[in-house]
Amino acid sequence: MTKDLSKLSSAKPCEDRAEAVELLQELCSGRRLSNVYGTGNPMLVSDIPSSCANTKTGVILGIDEAGRGPVLGPMTYGCAYWHPDDSSHIPKGFTDSKQLSANNRSSLFSKIESCQHMGFVLHVLHASEISRNMLRADPYNLNAMSHDSAMQMIQAVLDAGVTIDTAYIDTVGLPDSYRRKLEQEFNQGQGHDIKFVVEKKADANYAPCSAASVVAKVSRDSIIDQWTYSEEKFGLLDCDAKYGSGYPSDPACKAWMERNARVDPVFMFPDFVRFSWAPSRKAVEDFGAKVEWQAEVEDEKEDASQMKMNAFLHSVTKRGKGGKSHSIAPTKKRRRCDYFERVKLTAVTELVKSRCISEQV
Repeated sequence: MTKDLSKLSSAKPCEDRAEAVELLQELCSGRRLSNVYGTGNPMLVSDIPSSCANTKTGVILGIDEAGRGPVLGPMTYGCAYWHPDDSSHIPKGFTDSKQLSANNRSSLFSKIESCQHMGFVLHVLHASEISRNMLRADPYNLNAMSHDSAMQMIQAVLDAGVTIDTAYIDTVGLPDSYRRKLEQEFNQGQGHDIKFVVEKKADANYAPCSAASVVAKVSRDSIIDQWTYSEEKFGLLDCDAKYGSGYPSDPACKAWMERNARVDPVFMFPDFVRFSWAPSRKAVEDFGAKVEWQAEVEDEKEDASQMKMNAFLHSVTKRGKGGKSHSIAPTKKRRRCDYFERVKLTAVTELVKSRCISEQV
């Protein structure tokens, strides 16, 4: 079967479970499906179980995330759902994935992959996207990204023809505020009748949320373990995977950051790193190439908007009454940037008003 990777950017459901598993493995492999320019952040929507499609009674659905705190790697968002009538066919043992051993998580993840009665969604938000969002002029914070990711996954399930009865969501921020936001978007905004249960530790209390936690956690671990650097310098130097948990407080992660902070002083770290995190920003300040933005002396002393236009002009001669002429000098001599001198840019001597001639029909 030919892999249709376009489904990872279109949020369209897979045709069957075989395609879902194949694309899931592709997404969790070392293959790069996103880049630093903002294309990517793929979402995988599994095939829709027959008992969940176009039914009068809705499914129960859970959402959780993994990788919120690390300075390295992506955040992943998992969603799992099934029809209540199929509960006896759903694997047992789901709980908060962080409390399970790696072997138990992997075992449950395999059961999710093979369970024809359970649908799932995986959304990956890479470190480069997190950095770009949080470092822009109008910061797009992590809580807002989490809320939007959850709503995108819910929307993808609804668009696939699935009715949702109850959604269990591990809260990000204040539970009541988050719940009202979801109700406004889907119930008041779109006319659905979804019961939203937004709580702390929902992944430990509700099976759909626990299953979603397993999807998110195991997928993220797999992506991290198989990470392939897109930057040549880091790939050639074989920046080993001894970065521990990826959390800033982890000694192994600290050592990795210190080693790799000196590989490229201009671009610093690979896009495996969240540049918006405090340790990354400090490393850039300490070890990054220094850049000085040369400002003209006048700009440093006064607001440029208050400068007179003739401060940018050479002296000009004006003939007054009686035929006498006198020079009008700039109000103040401005020191020119060295760059202008090197490329031989000259100041204008006068402004010429141009005429725009339009043809009459």
